[in-house]
Amino acid sequence: MAERVRQIKIKTGVLKRLGKEREFNFKEVAQQEKRIQKYKDEGRDEYDVRKQYEVLDECKMMIPNTQQRLEAAHAELQTLIDTETDLSDTAEYKAAVEMIKNVPIQLVEQ
Repeated sequence: MAERVRQIKIKTGVLKRLGKEREFNFKEVAQQEKRIQKYKDEGRDEYDVRKQYEVLDECKMMIPNTQQRLEAAHAELQTLIDTETDLSDTAEYKAAVEMIKNVPIQLVEQ
């Protein structure tokens, strides 16, 4: 039983971390877009602006990767709590159910 509870706790933590990582990715894209606009407004060199666009593209490339990992973690945790219903009275199980409710898997830009 302790190993099963431990697995629930680990997978809950993974889902939580990936949810935060996805949020950070969206914030990073927004910050980079603001930085590009600032560079343009300041009349910075074209090279600097192009470099910032490259950084923006790298930021955007991270979103699908994180989304894919989040969906996998969500599915794994959902499967685990579906099969471990006998542990439903544990705090870890309840935390896992709450995490599944709180971390949406659909891709929503913020």
